[in-house]
Amino acid sequence: MKEVKTPKKPLIYYYMIVLLVLLLFNSLVMPWFAQRQVQLVDYGTFVTMTEDKQVGLVEVQDNQILFTDLDNKVVYKTGRMDDPELLDRLEDSGAKYSREIIEEMSPLASFLIYWILPIVIFVGIGQFMNRKMMNKAGGNSMMFGMGKSNAKVYVKSSEGIHFSDVAGEDEAKENLAEIVDYLHDPAKYKKIGASMPKGVLLVGPPGTGKTMLAKAVAGEADVPFFSMSGSEFVEMFVGMGASKVRDLFRQAKEKAPCIVFIDEIDAIGKKRDSQLGGNDEREQTLNQLLTEMDGFEGNSGVIILAATNRPESLDPALTRPGRFDRRVPVELPDLKGREEILKVHARKIQTVDSIDFSQIARMASGASGAELANIVNEAALRAVRDNRTQVTQSDLEESIEVVIAGYQKKNAILTDQEKWTVAYHEIGHALVAAKQSHSAPVQKITIIPRTSGALGYTMQVDEGNKYLMTKEEIENKIATYTGGRAAEELAFGTISTGASNDIEQATKLARAMITRYGMSPDFDMVAMENVSGQYLGGDSSLSCSAQTQTEIDRQVVALVKSQHKKASDILAQNREKLDELARYLYEKETITGIEFMDILNR
Repeated sequence: MKEVKTPKKPLIYYYMIVLLVLLLFNSLVMPWFAQRQVQLVDYGTFVTMTEDKQVGLVEVQDNQILFTDLDNKVVYKTGRMDDPELLDRLEDSGAKYSREIIEEMSPLASFLIYWILPIVIFVGIGQFMNRKMMNKAGGNSMMFGMGKSNAKVYVKSSEGIHFSDVAGEDEAKENLAEIVDYLHDPAKYKKIGASMPKGVLLVGPPGTGKTMLAKAVAGEADVPFFSMSGSEFVEMFVGMGASKVRDLFRQAKEKAPCIVFIDEIDAIGKKRDSQLGGNDEREQTLNQLLTEMDGFEGNSGVIILAATNRPESLDPALTRPGRFDRRVPVELPDLKGREEILKVHARKIQTVDSIDFSQIARMASGASGAELANIVNEAALRAVRDNRTQVTQSDLEESIEVVIAGYQKKNAILTDQEKWTVAYHEIGHALVAAKQSHSAPVQKITIIPRTSGALGYTMQVDEGNKYLMTKEEIENKIATYTGGRAAEELAFGTISTGASNDIEQATKLARAMITRYGMSPDFDMVAMENVSGQYLGGDSSLSCSAQTQTEIDRQVVALVKSQHKKASDILAQNREKLDELARYLYEKETITGIEFMDILNR
């Protein structure tokens, strides 16, 4: 889609420039003029000029003397001294002296000239500019440019994003394609009495393509498309955000049928509270949005699209049927979706024909659409660094490792003992995983340090999609996390700090089993933990007594200890393979899952 540009600078921008110029003029130029008009001299100079008959007019005040030269062009000022001969000297010089001859500017006149006059000039210029702006805008310009929505308006363009450019979200595309079809042919739906939802809310984790889906709707629709971020409604002055909402919907009604897209709507749509004094700017903006979406005056032909990754924070009045009638989840893509997304992004680069996108999709388990696009781009950059014109399978596999663990640290030199420790640690993970039937197969093992801080890692790849995990699978996963530390204990009789991330992940899984998944025999199916922000990492908080928390901690420790013991037993039973594989990894530094399984099955 091609954006129709709107004027960038509001009227207040020019007001501020004029005000700044006037302030600088008053503070710098006017004092300079004042100093040029009255020159300060010492009393001796005054006496000398009087004796030389170079004084024209003289005014004697209580604490100072003002006088001019013979041409009355320059005004001088000096301090008053106890001089009994002053009057005689003035008589001899021929100067005229009287209080009415020289008058300093009065405070009132000074105030009028230095402050009131500039303000009058400032207001006059502002009114003139405001009239000009209103004439240009056809009378619809708002004061200072505030309260006017800065929504981007898109028109149809052959270079825009279309539904064919969005992969991995078939259900979301189907919902939105229905809306586009309604806008193209509303009679088909009205014939049976159906009406399209007033609002469609796109929810999902960051990077899953919510904004891209909205752009695809703009690319497919032959109707005006208004795009605005929720944060653009937030203003410093109360009422300005509500004014922007009114202006946005006024423009939309004029161009109906049309689509209005509000990105990150949680910036203005958060739940209202019952605290006193809550009638602030954000709340007024939300109230105006609620009124526009479902007020006495219908918005026929105006469909609202909104995107957020915090649906639980939205006000219930905003998400009820009649406003946002339809919620479209835009989740992380599954295996098939990841493969399709990779192929879509791979169309933009030069690749060899032998790339197995299915294998790359399995390796990128849990990646969002944005991360997959980054993986493809990193692969292209790697090919350029190697002076090649096409991207290969190895480029994509290495780019996954770059996204997961960072680039290889070429200047990180491990000591011989550290290298042996990391080798045993990673083989411990892989060996425990391979000896458990429910663990994912090993894809790659390396002991090359990465920029993320990892000294090595073991990559496991699931064969297919997994939506559920059994209790045994989670326990085996915890055992795999503890396998690295168990291998260090068995091989060296000591432990290192290299297992910190493993400990964190194992503890997190064990706690979730007890508090959220109902896998503790003591607590049965009672939830001990609440999760908020499921699309933003899932922050959790315990909802139980202190005594229960103590019992949860005890069970978490017992569960991790039991799996740690299981991992140690597996490694002890396969000590020869552990030593052989660690020695092979120490020499090669990186081995594939096929090499690992060949040595293990000998």
